[in-house]
Amino acid sequence: MKIVIIEDEKLTAEDLADVILKLQPDAQLVAFLKSVKEAVAYFQNAPAPDLIFSDIQLGDGVSFDIFKAVNVTAPIIFCTAYDEYALNAFKTNGIDYILKPFTEVSIAQALNKYHALRRGFSEQRVSYDALFDLFVNKMPQKTSSILVTYKDKIIPIKTDHIALFYIANEETRLLTFDQQGYMLNKKLEELEKLSGDDFFRVNRQYLVNRKAVKDAAHFFSRKLVINLSVSFKETITISKEKTPQFLDWLARK
Repeated sequence: MKIVIIEDEKLTAEDLADVILKLQPDAQLVAFLKSVKEAVAYFQNAPAPDLIFSDIQLGDGVSFDIFKAVNVTAPIIFCTAYDEYALNAFKTNGIDYILKPFTEVSIAQALNKYHALRRGFSEQRVSYDALFDLFVNKMPQKTSSILVTYKDKIIPIKTDHIALFYIANEETRLLTFDQQGYMLNKKLEELEKLSGDDFFRVNRQYLVNRKAVKDAAHFFSRKLVINLSVSFKETITISKEKTPQFLDWLARK
């Protein structure tokens, strides 16, 4: 069985691959694709796999853009951080979905469903237009302020006043441009959706405002270190795999 993984987070893709091979030792992972652009180019030239595991939200768009651009007939298991309500409408076309963080059990269930349905798969082109519209409409809209609790008060902090969101001691925090720090009760995944394109998810710990990026410099192992315009004691690095997306995003500054 030939499988393609579409996922822009390298560690997530590797974890997913490890579990798939553990559950399906005879599987061949023929491609790891990190973006809409890369996936469209791949499917235009490569033979169709037997199965696709695809993240929904990628750095340069949503995976539905791929399936609208090229004729992909392989069944798809979607991997997403979104709740079930946003996915119910396309459970017919995509054979299943896995909510992040995924587990071995959830992947096993999805693979079992694939094998159960295998004989009934159609090679006709599926229209993803309605699914794309549903997903976009269900996505949280960019917010202008983030609410924080400080002592006995609830304070709105304007998003464009926030230099970065980050994880420290397993707590989510934010730092403003005037060096004010607050704790939050939201996960970075949720903040990434709410903050919009002005923020970039550098890695699992940091979500950075474009206006806070002073510059970037080469680091060990072809990584980049990001220098901020605000005082921040931790070193923020970005992997070589995610560097092209980061530089494209930064160029829009």
